[in-house]
Amino acid sequence: MGYLLGLAPVVLFLAALLYLDSYKLIGVKAVLITIAYGAGAAIGAMFANGWLANALNIGWEPYTRYGAPFVEEFLKACFLIYLLKANKLGFSVDAAIRGFAIGAGFALVENLYYLHLRPDASPYLWVIRGFGTALMHGGATSIVGILSKEMMDRSVKPLALTILPGLCLAVIIHSMFNHFLLNPLISTLLILILLPVVILIVYRRSEGATREWLGVGFDSDQSLFEMITTGSLDEMKIGVYLRSLEDRFPGEVVADMLCYLRLHLELSIRAKATMIMRDAGFTPPPGEELKEQIRELHFLEKSIGKTGRLALHPFLHNRAKDLWQVERLESSAE
Repeated sequence: MGYLLGLAPVVLFLAALLYLDSYKLIGVKAVLITIAYGAGAAIGAMFANGWLANALNIGWEPYTRYGAPFVEEFLKACFLIYLLKANKLGFSVDAAIRGFAIGAGFALVENLYYLHLRPDASPYLWVIRGFGTALMHGGATSIVGILSKEMMDRSVKPLALTILPGLCLAVIIHSMFNHFLLNPLISTLLILILLPVVILIVYRRSEGATREWLGVGFDSDQSLFEMITTGSLDEMKIGVYLRSLEDRFPGEVVADMLCYLRLHLELSIRAKATMIMRDAGFTPPPGEELKEQIRELHFLEKSIGKTGRLALHPFLHNRAKDLWQVERLESSAE
């Protein structure tokens, strides 16, 4: 009974998050990998907390209030830092799901450990740990992901500064929870009320941003792709700009740049069309040629180099979402 009360709430909440994701932005494999990382972070935190508590010699209770929250939230956030740096998070809802999955893995290991230490604990304790502590771990890391993704989309600050506000807020929430300022049952009820509200707000905002990006991006990508494939660029300002590249790059590099632009647009259109179909309840197959297109894109990316990609920046708008959509296609091709 203790096992179910301690573990079921966080698993059910994560399943609800995945169900609400109408665009299926995060696959099951990615979620399982993220949960596994959270479990590993929990094991690492146990060793780190034990060593630091002894090294600092401040007593276990003060350490759980001030030291453990920082260590645990930092270890959980490390995977989010990697995902953000690698452009694997397209929207805030991606960050929310991944963050909660990290917290879920962390809570699963932590509650299993406490269950091992106190197998005869009362159901009341497991209600607190399952609905309170476990959801707190998932919610705190979700907040780190959400705020970091929002800040990354709005500015070009260094990644360390981008993730710092969310990490500090998560540490404060974790520390306050460990202070037991309120009755544990009241704290658990507050988490059960506030966490779904925050997540639903994020989902609504993210769904709106996704629909806007799909609509505007699909039209602009398709328009430029048609101009390239029909040869009507020469009469446009875009054509004048592309012809000017011939004065700055060798002919073979310019040819590769045009191929890269065309292929990038084709994959962008395909990624958006796939998301629209998923929203309508269909799951299109990746297709035989997709892996080859992805390999060709990476080859051309290396061929034109960083300078060539910067020259194409006005047409690709090479921001996080555009890189992310190609990454999504690449994942579906594996």
